[in-house]
Amino acid sequence: MHEMSKGSNVSLAALSENIDSVIVSLGWGSSTGEGDADVSVLLLDVNGKVRSDADFYFYNNPVAADGSVQLLGKTPTADGNEDRISFDLTAVSSEVDRIVLAASRYEGARFGELEGVKLALADGGGEELLRFAIDDADSVSAIIFGELYRRAEEWKFRAVGQGYDAGLAGLATDFGVDIDDATAEETLDGAAGDDQTDVTATAWADEPKPQETLGAVPSPRHPEGESQPRKSAARPRTAKKKVTLPKAAKKTLAENESWKDARLFPASALKSDRERETRATSVLLSVMAQVPEFGRRLTAAFGAPAGRMETFTEVTLPHGDTPRRPDGVIRVERAGKLWTALVETKTNGSALKADQVQAYMDIAARRGYEAVITLSNDVALEGSPLVEVKIDGRRKHKVALWHLSWAEVAHQAQMLIRHEGVGNAAHAWLLQELLHYLQHENSGCHGFQNMGPAWVPVRNGIDDETLCQGDPRALEVVESWERLIRQVCLRLGGELGQKVLPVQRAKRGTDPKALRARLADQLCLDGRLQSELRIEGTPGVLAISTDLRTGKLRTSIEIPAPEQGYPLSWAKRLVRRLAEAPADLHIETLVEGETGGPRGTLERLRPEPADMLPKETATQIVGFRLSLLKSMGSSRGNAESGFIRSVDDAVNRFYTSVAVHLDGATPRRAPSKEETTTG
Repeated sequence: MHEMSKGSNVSLAALSENIDSVIVSLGWGSSTGEGDADVSVLLLDVNGKVRSDADFYFYNNPVAADGSVQLLGKTPTADGNEDRISFDLTAVSSEVDRIVLAASRYEGARFGELEGVKLALADGGGEELLRFAIDDADSVSAIIFGELYRRAEEWKFRAVGQGYDAGLAGLATDFGVDIDDATAEETLDGAAGDDQTDVTATAWADEPKPQETLGAVPSPRHPEGESQPRKSAARPRTAKKKVTLPKAAKKTLAENESWKDARLFPASALKSDRERETRATSVLLSVMAQVPEFGRRLTAAFGAPAGRMETFTEVTLPHGDTPRRPDGVIRVERAGKLWTALVETKTNGSALKADQVQAYMDIAARRGYEAVITLSNDVALEGSPLVEVKIDGRRKHKVALWHLSWAEVAHQAQMLIRHEGVGNAAHAWLLQELLHYLQHENSGCHGFQNMGPAWVPVRNGIDDETLCQGDPRALEVVESWERLIRQVCLRLGGELGQKVLPVQRAKRGTDPKALRARLADQLCLDGRLQSELRIEGTPGVLAISTDLRTGKLRTSIEIPAPEQGYPLSWAKRLVRRLAEAPADLHIETLVEGETGGPRGTLERLRPEPADMLPKETATQIVGFRLSLLKSMGSSRGNAESGFIRSVDDAVNRFYTSVAVHLDGATPRRAPSKEETTTG
């Protein structure tokens, strides 16, 4: 891997032969896991300016029409976030001379408050080629990390590290972007936190709102060059596009509830795991090929270019004396070149087999394919591959191994059809049918639902106090807990249409495996599993704590005290906001320099909010902690109806009954009748 310094440059072809498509990652973090920024990309001509405002890509304009640029969104790391951008360099217009890679902070925040500000670039096979660390980020609110540029038809990368005091507004206007003056100051430098990937349409200033079609499906764009009357020239508006919610479900024509809707992908007749795997693979790959927005979203993160996609099942490929039949094949054509991935699918609790995956890696390497994608209910963890495979270093062609969870597939389908929109009504219907199939109890595509064989022995060891530090079974439980939390984030985020990410409070550079080992030792000492979630639009961080000794599960959030007003007014206002919250909600007043202040249930505090105040009037209130307690699943087995279902239900109950009533929270819409039956 090539380490870059400020001002240095390097030819991408000198680092890899697989640079038709690359993925750039911009990362940052902090000791608390808080603090974030938004990425942006500008395509510049030989004069160093954008050709038009459409060459400015950010959270409201994340995908280029020609597939050359796609903002893939955020991935949580041990101490912060990593934002990834996919580039198909073969699709970049010849008029583009260089591509600027930047990021900006918001609401007056500065990059000097973050740690580990860096850029990394990987080739189409997922191999990291170069890295550039920015160590002198100080009071700037926007930074140009680097730029991709052409020299004699060859792509190169230059490490820049230039900061802008004027934020994203100053950076964008310097490169010729015409910002909407009425909203530039408010939205460019004060945009809300985490970016929301949007694959439908750019939010433009002064454009009429699209007519309402089917659910979240926006009206199509007018082709370039087509004459259309406009009130004024369209300019980028960087206020993040509001979520477009689907209409309420139409009244059914069925005579009674026993009548079931006809489904494009029926799941009720499936009887064996092999049938489930075959059906699930065919259904998913078919929809990916027919709905470009969906197919591109799933494959872009794997290095696939934007282009014409075809998918296949039951393909036979030679492999020694015994031909192999992968569950599926994905092929994408772009500018006469093919990108190919083999797909290995598992449903229910079936585990991926190392020998199968190894065989497909060998076949892909011999045939010049780019990737092998494994698909199962399991969730991959950072630094811990699900399947160990051997890579033959003598082979010139490298194959990337990727994993996709069924929960991630369902999440992306939900985001598109319920919140962000797709190209037309037929695509929305196909995605709805896919989502119904995935969520059917008989499909076997339910996501992570097994805490593993170590779960029962560890719980028993905690009960009888025989579990010792260093026990490998405790580490297995910690890894299963991390997988569960990642899936909870996907489920809740898909329903809300907002980013829900796990918070990792670890020092910069901490090895994920070492962190899990420490958490496993802590589990042996106190019998607790703990995590935190950050939900976009919600004040504070949602904490989840499970006490395996007592069988209690706690969900809580800490909200800061208002900067103005009187404590009694704060208490009364909080009680009013929680009028619809459960009576058993625990409220604890947080005071400065003390272990804890007054506490009580909402039922007791409703008639007397003053009971939330410390008796000592000089004591300073710094905030309030709101908590709900519930018993974990009574079953000691691995079924989702036990512990996993308890955690999922606890997070959903806390958000819908408590968090939505707090300042800054985005209310969660009530699901339609159809959604309640499918999810």
